Amino acid sequence: MHQDHELHIRRRGRNFGLLAVLLAFIVVIFGLTVVKVTSGGFSEAFDHVARPALVPDASLNEVTE
Repeated sequence: MHQDHELHIRRRGRNFGLLAVLLAFIVVIFGLTVVKVTSGGFSEAFDHVARPALVPDASLNEVTE
């Protein structure tokens, strides 16, 4: 019967911990991406087109006398 060395057992535990952290990071990034795309933020991305939402309203800049 083959027994793993104590060092290999500790490394396996750390590797599983790192796997869990990386998977959690991937889930967070994927979740943020899904929320951004479904909320319409994707359509407001930088695509070299004038966005009406960023054009200042001219009526707000008029000086009343």
